[in-house]
Amino acid sequence: MGHLFYGTSTESIQVPDRLLSHIKVVATTKLRRGESFTLSWAHVDGTPGRSTVWLQPAIPLRFVFDSAEPESLSSTALKNMAGMANSSAGLTVDLTAEIPAVEPAPRVVGTRAAAPASRRPSLSVAA
Repeated sequence: MGHLFYGTSTESIQVPDRLLSHIKVVATTKLRRGESFTLSWAHVDGTPGRSTVWLQPAIPLRFVFDSAEPESLSSTALKNMAGMANSSAGLTVDLTAEIPAVEPAPRVVGTRAAAPASRRPSLSVAA
């Protein structure tokens, strides 16, 4: 279980390492561009409700992972999360959901045929 430290608070938001890795990529991408957004989640510690924080470049943000090894990232999850972060509703995460394993690289089916001779570039050599 990783920890997200927000602002100057010594209390952290506990987030599974894999999810935190994805949040880190989305957040740092947006903050690097100077874009602010909200991050929301439902409480899972037995207290009712949900929380939302406003992420913007001037507010300190620190990611602490339990695992020393970086998590593999899902491009599909990153695209979905980035899309939500770009919306007016902001990024909402489910702290109990599993992010699927990395998708295999797309398979290349067939090969590209050579261009017809009439469309191939010609070479001329000056003597």
